[in-house]
Amino acid sequence: MGAIAGIVEPAVTGLGFDLVDTQVSGRGRTVRVFIDKAGGVSVDDCAEVSRHLTRVFAVEGIDFDRLEVSSPGLDRPLRKPSDFDRFAGHRVDVRMRVADASGRRRFVGRLEGLDGGAATVIVDGRPVVLELSGMERARLVPDL
Repeated sequence: MGAIAGIVEPAVTGLGFDLVDTQVSGRGRTVRVFIDKAGGVSVDDCAEVSRHLTRVFAVEGIDFDRLEVSSPGLDRPLRKPSDFDRFAGHRVDVRMRVADASGRRRFVGRLEGLDGGAATVIVDGRPVVLELSGMERARLVPDL
């Protein structure tokens, strides 16, 4: 997530939210922070975190033009090991860095959970074990 996450994460978790992701624009002028909590995130939650981070950035000497705080959305990225346990039973889309023996890199199915450093995903009725360290990205698939 980057160096700025080291500053943002304790500030966000101190307010009772989970830090999902941080993004900084190429020139560092825009900082995007994605937060979550059980039950979802409201506009008021985003405003509260934004006000708090503005003060934290002033103290830390982080210069920026724009701060955007939002929920991660329905297709939330899964980044931390705890995400894979929290969202067990949900549909996920996982892309691996390296293809498996059959040449497949993308796996879409139901997340069973995490065991050690690997997530089990039921794909086409079969369990597939995917190492977290080999994942390029993992996202929830919204049920619409």
